[in-house]
Amino acid sequence: MEKGIIDRFEGNIAVIEINGITREFPKASLPKGSKAGDCVEIEAGEIRLDTEETTKRKKEIKDLMDELFE
Repeated sequence: MEKGIIDRFEGNIAVIEINGITREFPKASLPKGSKAGDCVEIEAGEIRLDTEETTKRKKEIKDLMDELFE
């Protein structure tokens, strides 16, 4: 299983960063409601959202921003 983060969308293509390397996937292969910044798991050609990891990363980023602007 690979883990990645949706970097951006370019038309019908989703660009996902996996271990520092970006790969392109058809946007239609992502779960409905996927957005840039969401963490995903890719296994056997299936892409699933990892909501727990997405929430964790967003909290880490918020904490860093709060610390930066104290």
